[in-house]
Amino acid sequence: MKHKLEVIGMVCPFPLIEAKEAMEKLNSGDELVIDFDCTQATEAIPRWAAEAGHAVTNFEQVDDASWTITVQKK
Repeated sequence: MKHKLEVIGMVCPFPLIEAKEAMEKLNSGDELVIDFDCTQATEAIPRWAAEAGHAVTNFEQVDDASWTITVQKK
């Protein structure tokens, strides 16, 4: 099941904090689609996902200053 997390306009580290909180509520195998525009999160979110054992199934730049990343819960 896919869940959406919109954190456009939030400054770091809030996109990562919101992602961690949202991920706790998901079931194993569920995906969290995170839309964000904080440059630091382009490194922080994939690093957290890897450390937590989650899989990044999609990561793309949407425009000049925004990205979308999909993290699948382990």
